[in-house]
Amino acid sequence: MKKKSGIETQLQHFAEERSRYSGAVIPPIFQNSLFTFESWEDINRAFDDRVNSYIYTRGNNPTIELAEKKITELAGGERAKLFGSGMAAISAAVLHYLEPGDHIITIKNLYSPTSNLFNKYLKKKMNIEVSQVPGKDIEDFKNAIEKKTKLIYLESPSTAIFGLQNIKAAADLAKAEGIRTVIDNTWATPLFQRPLDMGIDIEVHSCSKYIGGHSDVVAGVIIGAEEDISDIYINEFELLGGKTAPFDAWLLIRSLRTLAMRMMKHQENALEIAYYLEDHPKIKRVNYPGIESHPQFELGKKQMTGYSGLMSFLLNTEDFDEIKSFVNSLDVFRIGVSWGGHESLVFAPAVSYIKELSPEQFDAMGITPGDIRISVGLEDSDDLIHDLDTALKSIT
Repeated sequence: MKKKSGIETQLQHFAEERSRYSGAVIPPIFQNSLFTFESWEDINRAFDDRVNSYIYTRGNNPTIELAEKKITELAGGERAKLFGSGMAAISAAVLHYLEPGDHIITIKNLYSPTSNLFNKYLKKKMNIEVSQVPGKDIEDFKNAIEKKTKLIYLESPSTAIFGLQNIKAAADLAKAEGIRTVIDNTWATPLFQRPLDMGIDIEVHSCSKYIGGHSDVVAGVIIGAEEDISDIYINEFELLGGKTAPFDAWLLIRSLRTLAMRMMKHQENALEIAYYLEDHPKIKRVNYPGIESHPQFELGKKQMTGYSGLMSFLLNTEDFDEIKSFVNSLDVFRIGVSWGGHESLVFAPAVSYIKELSPEQFDAMGITPGDIRISVGLEDSDDLIHDLDTALKSIT
């Protein structure tokens, strides 16, 4: 029996039939909008199976398909579908399971555009009801279930404070109640956390983050069972038109080749910085599942095999001028809203959340202007620590 290759080998070579492309070590980009056929019969057969046929690049394309196959293998799913952004992927996955008047259970510390999708758009357009629970205890989800609950939506670790949910327990509960599950697994990537193996129905990623990893592509992906992803293809994907471009897919293929190495470096740098910040007198709290002081450290060890580079911390000041001075004093850490790229970034979540969320939703997030989020990149860790140390001197 042939030995199954390790994931690092799979990310280099899986699904790359190089003989099809004259032995090219890098697959070509199929930068075409449509595909032509030799006969009426050929195009007729393609339309009979358009989920698996090349007709129009808004549907399938060989470059996009190769990236999807690699991501499917990485996550342990049956099929994946790429979208033009993480929010396009989230929206398609969620809408697939919902009908007007249904009920969603999710967590309070939710990515704000997802929260707005649930609490503003779906509530207004489809009369969807939403229960947002702390999510640290499985009883939170159990107690929120109603007769019309159709979806449990997870994000573990969660936005801003990086709280965890017990993924397997939530999946088991949902299956017992006939409820479907979706998880945003962008933070951990399938390298460090495998929700599909724990029973989750659909795993979602913003590929703009670690899967892309170079801050040069915006894309999203859903991964799950063949039946679910094929149904989404015919409905939410085709009809809403959230396609990705062949060049973006080609960039993702490039990025997947270095994903394992990049994630190990992100983790190494982030652990050093988390421990440094934890011991600093001008820091009240560090939110990072990889350090022992995280209240759910043991759960994290149970359901994750590693940690990424995104964390937050609370400055030991409530003076807004000092908070701004700290952010403005950073040099290597650049101010930016995204994360997961090669570069280190800093962002104060309150800047956007105050504008995007209602006062009640903002309070439920449990964050303040002094909460700072950093995405630890691939630079020298000593340089990153020196940059933080210099900026912290601006706080009295």
